[in-house]
Amino acid sequence: MRMRKMMMGSLMLVLLCLLGSCRASVVSQEKKTYIVHMAKSQIPEAFEGRHQDWYRSSLRSVSAAAEMMYTYANVAHGYSTRMTASQAEDLSTRPGILNVVPESRYELHTTRTPLFLGLDSNAEDYTESESASEVVIGVLDTGVWPESRSFHDSGMGPIPGSWKGACDSGTNFNASSCNRKLIGARFFSKGYEAALGPVDETRESRSPRDDDGHGTHTSSTAAGSAVADASLLGYASGTARGMATRARVAAYKVCWQGGCFSSDILAAMDAAVADGVDVLSMSLGGGTADYYRDSVAVGAFAAMEKGIVVSCSAGNAGPSAYSLSNLAPWIVTVGAGTIDRDFPAFASLGNGRNYSGVSLYRGDAVLSSLLPIVYAGNATNMTNGNLCMTGTLIPERVAGKVVLCDRGVNPRVQKGAVVKAAGGAGMILANTEANGEELVADAHLLPATAVGQKSGDAIKQYVFTDPNPTATILFEGTKVGVQPSPVVAAFSSRGPNGLTPEILKPDMIAPGVNILAGWAGNVGPTGLATDTRRVGFNIISGTSMSCPHVSGLSGLLKGAHPDWSPAAIKSALMTTAYISYKDGKQIEDISTGLPSTPFDYGAGHVDPVSALDPGLVYDLTVDDYLGFLCALNYGPSQINTLARRNYTCDASKKYSIGDFNYPSFSVAFKTATQGGDNTTTSGPTMVKYTRTLTNVGTPGTYKVTIKSESQAVKIEVEPDTLSFSKPNEKQSYTVTFTAGSMPSSTNSFARIEWLDGQHVVGSPVAFSWT
Repeated sequence: MRMRKMMMGSLMLVLLCLLGSCRASVVSQEKKTYIVHMAKSQIPEAFEGRHQDWYRSSLRSVSAAAEMMYTYANVAHGYSTRMTASQAEDLSTRPGILNVVPESRYELHTTRTPLFLGLDSNAEDYTESESASEVVIGVLDTGVWPESRSFHDSGMGPIPGSWKGACDSGTNFNASSCNRKLIGARFFSKGYEAALGPVDETRESRSPRDDDGHGTHTSSTAAGSAVADASLLGYASGTARGMATRARVAAYKVCWQGGCFSSDILAAMDAAVADGVDVLSMSLGGGTADYYRDSVAVGAFAAMEKGIVVSCSAGNAGPSAYSLSNLAPWIVTVGAGTIDRDFPAFASLGNGRNYSGVSLYRGDAVLSSLLPIVYAGNATNMTNGNLCMTGTLIPERVAGKVVLCDRGVNPRVQKGAVVKAAGGAGMILANTEANGEELVADAHLLPATAVGQKSGDAIKQYVFTDPNPTATILFEGTKVGVQPSPVVAAFSSRGPNGLTPEILKPDMIAPGVNILAGWAGNVGPTGLATDTRRVGFNIISGTSMSCPHVSGLSGLLKGAHPDWSPAAIKSALMTTAYISYKDGKQIEDISTGLPSTPFDYGAGHVDPVSALDPGLVYDLTVDDYLGFLCALNYGPSQINTLARRNYTCDASKKYSIGDFNYPSFSVAFKTATQGGDNTTTSGPTMVKYTRTLTNVGTPGTYKVTIKSESQAVKIEVEPDTLSFSKPNEKQSYTVTFTAGSMPSSTNSFARIEWLDGQHVVGSPVAFSWT
């Protein structure tokens, strides 16, 4: 009888497993990485002065075996560890615990720009000062290639005495790899290794060494030393230099082949604050989460309190709306635009027509005559063969021919490698609707050019209708003075802000297309394993490239104005940004060919020379940011996670995001609702925002001007004149927006400018009806 019961029990267990219950139990026991935020003010007396022992005790209360991976002391109070979901839930209820947040994986948002930004002609005004060389820019990325010429330290003085950082040793990297330019290099891999296993040192270095190229590119863009005769395979030749050539660089490797993990990122930010950086540059991002659950936002809040500017990429998910990353208002969120340099390569067809494209191909193989051309979709047995994905092309159909591939899904350069492997002689890469007319140049492995959607469609029509279609590719080298420029890159992520609609994001755009900068010496310009070429500089695109431009410019402003807060530096960059060309036309959006909007470019395209002397700034203190969190109705534990101390919102005070002193305006109106009797409630809505301006220039009187593209919203500014008689004087004004109902998803834009005859202090205004 007892044996029969045991058999029945075993049978029931099997049935439960088949129904999924057993698997659910197993899943709940899987260990994951969590970041545990602790309330420092609640430390028990027994642990006073021994925070790590307190952290360890809290962890032991739910797991006797778990170990702490990192402890955080500067940008957060707490630790990271591996545990099960049930243990994490149990821990979150224990005394002194603010939040237990699951690990997040972040991804990278992957010469001529100083001249394009107007820096060369005025460089001595602010890059040669002694304070400029005291600025340290910390870059969280894939590490650094210290031998890059962009990190030479010729002419640089001693390392700043305030610097407390280090140069970690590890695989292929020694402490002696650093110098007076590259003054710090660290790596953080515990979160990565906990999730994906030990770093494979046959494929990447377990050290600050950059085996990818991305980190070297972003670091040298921000603060690379001047290097004469720089180019990529002869393209974009000239002097390559970072935005802040006199600033120091500190590299923090947090991104590996498997991604960038939040526990590592937070640990690197914690170290960077302790080391003494002045600017943090982070060309990475993840999904959108509440600020207190977003490790980058948490770390950036603490950095802001320490006077550190945090610059982050907006993301490469454009041109879709609501596609932004890094939305916290204490972060500078940077989108991407083009510069006035291009690399033309024409697709020349047998019918005599030429179609403009771009390419960075330079090699022995050239297309000296017209060759047969075939569409990849007709040279495959696969449904996705048109994309030239690995193994999809039939060699007999492409050998010796130019292959027309569609852009999308797999990397652009990989498509060329696939064509080459199948015996193709060249490639024309055609944009589809997703990318429109945006062209990004690549250092292809075979003769190739990329063309826009319209040209691609025309070439396909020719290939489909001509009985013997032929084509060749004509390479034109480097062309400068391209107009219009800048235009907003199609890939650049766009607003509105899906987390806090009242905060306009991105904050600004900066050069992010076809940017030349330093590169790792052990990886080819395409990053493909089959690419055996080695280059000192590479040309790549992404908001990953625009972010370090602003990081470097922030370093310039920090060097010129050491007493400015991060908010003042951000304001100076925003209020002096431009939104139109010299002919008065609005900056274009390459994805549509139409004028762009503040949801695309934020305050506009950076103008560093003007930012040096903005006249007025919208400044913010830590208390202002705490008031912002109160306006979001955050509770004590949520605020404590960010502020790392007890803070209680004043119950008698009315907190409003409209009173948050941001340099831009975003107003969300409600669409009229229809009642049960078919009547529509459509009375006008009135919204008031208050702002305070601080004089950072000479005494003067500023008058307001208002520009609006629509009469749907009435805008009133009171007072309309502000007078400043001394430095750091503050004056406030109120803007009243009155609007009637509009259909849901309607957007409209305006601009508020304060002028004194010398300065233009501009703020974009975005209206949305939801």
